[in-house]
Amino acid sequence: MAEIRSRIAGRGLVPGARLPSVRAFAKAMHVSASTVVEAYERLAAEGLIRSRPGSGFYVSSPLAPLSLSEIGPKLDRAIDPFWVSRQALEDGDLLKPGCGWLPSSWMPEAAIRRALRSLSRSEDRVLSDYGTPLGSPQLRQLLSRRMGEHGIPAATDQIILTESGTQAIDLLCRFLIEPGDAVLVDDPCYFNFHALLRAHRAKVVGVPMTPAGPDVEAFGNAIEEHKPRLYITNSAIHNPTGATLSPVVAHRLLKLADRAGLTVIEDDIFADLEHEPAPRLAAFDGLDRVVHIGSFSKTLSASVRCGFIAARREWIEGLVDLKIATSFAAGRLSSELVLLLLTDGSYRKHLEELRVRLSRAMEATTGRLATLGITPWLQPRAGLFLWCRLPNGIEAADVARACLADNIVLAPGNAFSLSQNAGSFLRFNVAQSEDARIFRSLGRALDALGQ
Repeated sequence: MAEIRSRIAGRGLVPGARLPSVRAFAKAMHVSASTVVEAYERLAAEGLIRSRPGSGFYVSSPLAPLSLSEIGPKLDRAIDPFWVSRQALEDGDLLKPGCGWLPSSWMPEAAIRRALRSLSRSEDRVLSDYGTPLGSPQLRQLLSRRMGEHGIPAATDQIILTESGTQAIDLLCRFLIEPGDAVLVDDPCYFNFHALLRAHRAKVVGVPMTPAGPDVEAFGNAIEEHKPRLYITNSAIHNPTGATLSPVVAHRLLKLADRAGLTVIEDDIFADLEHEPAPRLAAFDGLDRVVHIGSFSKTLSASVRCGFIAARREWIEGLVDLKIATSFAAGRLSSELVLLLLTDGSYRKHLEELRVRLSRAMEATTGRLATLGITPWLQPRAGLFLWCRLPNGIEAADVARACLADNIVLAPGNAFSLSQNAGSFLRFNVAQSEDARIFRSLGRALDALGQ
């Protein structure tokens, strides 16, 4: 009964759909046929399904609201990424080494206040009117120049502003895929890629991640087996591993993508944290098969929602139509604020200080974790994440559960892993890991679990 309810909630079974035969479902569930008959009869009594004599059982209820929690593996709250995110966002008293953003004290708050005061003196239409669907021409021109510095040939008319990087991926999924289409992601990858793709009813396929990028052989095999429409990745400062794409892997990936007609979405949200620019798929590809996206939520302000898409010129009109249909117009105040901060020099100065501060935090966090026997999978070149292996086969979920009792939210590896093969890993945000209570709690948890 629970399995049928789950399939209906997850849209695997829609109104009018025929349920599996009693014999087939009994075999799949490893129970007797009489058990399935009893379950179907009870569901029919509830009105969830109905029987058609001689034909079988069919879904009779109205289409249930989509429940993302019913799609994918069932996780307890210590490792459920939705629960972890909600707690990190809602509870200001928690310590959050597992969250994915910088502390507010690390953001350029004084510069933002100055920019807001300047913006308050703008003409009325800037303060109260809709922005254009494409977004601020001046900011798009500036983004074009910034991408050009990374070798990405994005003209102003190939760029559309969005509310965030998440909205950018959502628009692209609406534009490029249909329910049931296969989409490749790295394993592990940013957990919200999983949720977003499930919301679009895509078939999510994981490709193992290596320190130089996705496993090319596995990538090719996944293309052959699943015929995917999209691949979504971070090429520079990968989340959660901190890995950096190598030029050799980039070249091979693009050859495979071109041969298969695969579109690549390159999420470059951590670009400004780099000390030295890493290879960009969009630079090698020239925005032919690669769509380049980014935002300023991780480096400037999570309250200032402003992202972008850079894509093939002929796709922009369709994306604009979708943007109007789903959010109508651009967030004008946010884009004007970002433009001010990018052009008055304060953002550049902030980034210089932020990179140094993150490097120091990376070194300090690595050292404090080492004393506990927690070791990085690799030493990232830049960024805020450490992807770490726990000692002696200890399960990350158990550690997270223990630390949660101390009001510390961790990010266990299986929250990021489609294959659920990262049970001995934790992702640490070094900027959120300065409090000594985190390491005392980790030490107690490891001691208790290692006994």
